[in-house]
Amino acid sequence: MAAYPHSPNSTFRRLRGQHSPAEFAALVRRAAKEIGETVSCDARYIGRVESGEIRCPNYAYERVFLHMFPGRTLADLGFSPREAVRGRSALRDPSARSPHPTPSRSKESDVLRRAFMAGGSATVAAATLGLTLLGDTRRLPSRAGESEAAAVEDAVRQIRLLDDRHGADALYRRAAGPLRAAYALLDAGAARQSTEDRLHAGAGELAVSVGWLAHDSGRFDDARSHYAEALATARVAGDAGLEAHAFSNMAFLARDCGRSREAVRAAQAGRRAARSLGSPRLLSLLALREAGGWAGLADRKACEEALTRAHTEFSRGAADADPEWMSFFGEAELESLEARCWATLGEHARAARHARRAADLQDPHFARNVALYTAELAGDLARAGAPDEAAWAGVRVLDLLAEVHSTRVRSLLSDTARTLIPHQRAPRVGAFLSRHAAV
Repeated sequence: MAAYPHSPNSTFRRLRGQHSPAEFAALVRRAAKEIGETVSCDARYIGRVESGEIRCPNYAYERVFLHMFPGRTLADLGFSPREAVRGRSALRDPSARSPHPTPSRSKESDVLRRAFMAGGSATVAAATLGLTLLGDTRRLPSRAGESEAAAVEDAVRQIRLLDDRHGADALYRRAAGPLRAAYALLDAGAARQSTEDRLHAGAGELAVSVGWLAHDSGRFDDARSHYAEALATARVAGDAGLEAHAFSNMAFLARDCGRSREAVRAAQAGRRAARSLGSPRLLSLLALREAGGWAGLADRKACEEALTRAHTEFSRGAADADPEWMSFFGEAELESLEARCWATLGEHARAARHARRAADLQDPHFARNVALYTAELAGDLARAGAPDEAAWAGVRVLDLLAEVHSTRVRSLLSDTARTLIPHQRAPRVGAFLSRHAAV
């Protein structure tokens, strides 16, 4: 069943007027061409906007809609502020593990939460981690209580939130302190078993999150160590959900390191751990991880079988049992992961179609993923023989790099730039290459 209800966007519906969804989609595509944008708008997309499923459009659609309706803001078109979208129900109630909410939290935990949510630069926000409860092991209590468990859970949420907005590079070093403190709390023990269970789960998820920051910033050995730590924590605590999460990230890392067979095995182990959890979306993600491994092994048949499983599970919809950390996994991520499979198999035109759809579908609040998907699109287009389109996508990524700091994204863009060098005399390609070199 659907996990999160949507409020219809009646304002946008009124703006459509007497046009059918398909006719209005054609007007959107025409307006996009007028300003040099490329969007894959169809009747289905218009329906998703009007149903409220798309609460805020991505940057390309935003520019198109504001061009179509001059003088209006996104709010005037019925959309929600970007800041409200990322947190909707993805960041669930921190008391969700227990039927009894925690009545109060330590002052340090409140400081931590406010420092992150205040926004500003990722570097400044991340630096506050080292000044709070989870950044100074000298201030830890002799026994952990509910407020300490809550602080660990808050650290996980806020690290993920900042990563979504800014990428991993500015966060990794500062996030190591809270991780050490979380495991120090585990060593100290807790008065209640329920608190200790929360600490195990929180520390394990924090290890995965810090591992991902290392992974995305190119520190693969560090990432492998953190993921292994999370897996060990999961097995000590008997936490199947954490185990599946650790294996999912280990499969992703193995694929990035060129260990395709290991990626397949880790994904399959994650599927075994997730089997009893009741989350089709988690099984879908693990099938995509497996598909990426098979693609790396050049086993097209096994890759396609895994992709079919991924789509089948995804079509079952969201569920209450979906893990909190999977808030990033929607149709855009599915399209992106499938695009990577086809690119690995050498089918770059097919990969570009999926990557373009991923970029169009992505919630704009996930700025790091918008940049990643667009960088993947640029690379696929360059290798598919569409240098002008690749350069256009590359320029969009350069615009996003003002707020996103991700080694992965910069590396993808550098690969695209090298691929486009033979086409540097084309005006759009030359402009992209010059700007990329300057950055």
